[in-house]
Amino acid sequence: MRDPVRRGPLPAEYADQLFYEARTHVAWLDLPVPDELLRTLYGMAIMGPTSANCLPLRLVFVRSPQAKARLVPLMAPGNQDKTRQAPVTAILAYDLAFYDKLPQLYPHEPAAASWFNGSKAAAREAALRNSSLQGGYFIMAARSLGLDCGPMGGFDAQAVAQAFFPEKPFEVNFICNLGYGDGQALHPRLPRLGFDEACALA
Repeated sequence: MRDPVRRGPLPAEYADQLFYEARTHVAWLDLPVPDELLRTLYGMAIMGPTSANCLPLRLVFVRSPQAKARLVPLMAPGNQDKTRQAPVTAILAYDLAFYDKLPQLYPHEPAAASWFNGSKAAAREAALRNSSLQGGYFIMAARSLGLDCGPMGGFDAQAVAQAFFPEKPFEVNFICNLGYGDGQALHPRLPRLGFDEACALA
């Protein structure tokens, strides 16, 4: 473990790569994404905090033509071509029974599962919240590795879960295309809300 030292901000070019110059891509260059890079991406994404280290995110990286042929018809019409073209499409789901892994992930607290498994609604709320956190880490990790991202809604979530997580208690949170985006296809960046429109200092 590294010594706890106070660190300053990253150089500006890192912030540009992660935030200011990063875009949501819809068109992709014909460049492969190595499997080892996907393993590195996952290893980075799981390092972010979740409640009691519960890590509910479950992933399928759709790469092969056969898997794409199963996924593309389950996407909304406007998302089909971009999904077909992307080198990799990640399905980000959450495990509704994530608490079964807590003896492994949070071993110092034997009762940790009871914090989440008291009701299906409570478990689903925790799974959705924490997998959404992990989804954000996933996008930032991908960008830090030089990948472009195209996160999407617009799909038949139940059908995707049945097709790619059969007989698992998983629900799909969102889908994210990965690869090297074609910057020529980007539109101008849309507006953002200013600090005073979205924030308060209490």
